[in-house]
Amino acid sequence: MTRLQRTRTRFGRWGSGSTFALLVAVDLGLFWAMQAGDTWVPFSGYVLVAVLAGLFLAPRVLAFVDALVLVTAALTLVDRGASAPYYGAYTVLVIVMVIMFWVAASRARLGVQGNLGETMLVDLRDRLRTQGELPAMPEGWGAELSVLSAYGDSFSGDFLVTSKTDQILELALVDVSGKGIAAGTRSLLLSGAFGGLLGSLPHEQFLAAANSYLLRQHWDEGFASAAHAWINLASGEYSLASAGHPPAVRFSAGSGRWKVLEGDEGPVLGVTDEVGFPRVRGTLQRGDALLLYTDGVIEVRNRDLRDGIDRMLGTAEQMIGRGFEGMAAKMCAAARAGETDDRAAVLVWRR
Repeated sequence: MTRLQRTRTRFGRWGSGSTFALLVAVDLGLFWAMQAGDTWVPFSGYVLVAVLAGLFLAPRVLAFVDALVLVTAALTLVDRGASAPYYGAYTVLVIVMVIMFWVAASRARLGVQGNLGETMLVDLRDRLRTQGELPAMPEGWGAELSVLSAYGDSFSGDFLVTSKTDQILELALVDVSGKGIAAGTRSLLLSGAFGGLLGSLPHEQFLAAANSYLLRQHWDEGFASAAHAWINLASGEYSLASAGHPPAVRFSAGSGRWKVLEGDEGPVLGVTDEVGFPRVRGTLQRGDALLLYTDGVIEVRNRDLRDGIDRMLGTAEQMIGRGFEGMAAKMCAAARAGETDDRAAVLVWRR
């Protein structure tokens, strides 16, 4: 380990030395100013020091700064007269310290401090979104993805992973148990793992491999549903398989109708081993489209999923006259579940 790495480790453990020194100086400066009788210096300045210390210092050094602030604030309270307003301000100071220490301890459990925790979460969110970006489609093809998380959270239990090699496109739309932030960490882990599997083994084996991976995690809520699509962009041939996921839907330009691609499906991932995932095959002609979606798009409380599918198809029928662009986003936005559930839809069409 280099000297720089040792220094970073030491500061990572005790907090930034410069921040620590600055806050101690500010606290002592407040104390001396108040002892000198400068009435323009507010007692609430101690609260500001406590908040900044909680944001930028590690718990152990934060405890030292908080103790120093409490002592100097108590001496100031005695010096200015123990009146009710000052007692109230001191109580608020103690409450703020407890809250900020809890925040700092939570960050320390993650091995981060200061605003690094928020930076890390933003980076993880962006990585999850990047992994689900659709690749550039060749001439004659189009694709669109829409993912909306429950209650507008940054993380979603629904995600997409893709792989495109030569003229082969593979898509896996996954719905992790739970919703929003609660499922976000598992979504991130699974998106990385499934993204590594996708395209690296024969497409018929993808769901079986994903199922084995989930079983090895031994999560209490480790199950997930998934729809996997393999599309040959040269011929239009496709192959679909489902693991406890709502059935895919195909639009046929010849009939001008949407059709649910019924077929046998495997169980959800992460529940049982040695299971099969039957596949549905067909060919997309010019003007045809293939739609994959999660249950948040069709699920309605106290109603059968078939009713939700019929409603979704009715919405799609109304939109088809305007083309496929924007359709996935409109379907997610029009879902009856609204913001109470994660929603995702991916649409691939042949021009």
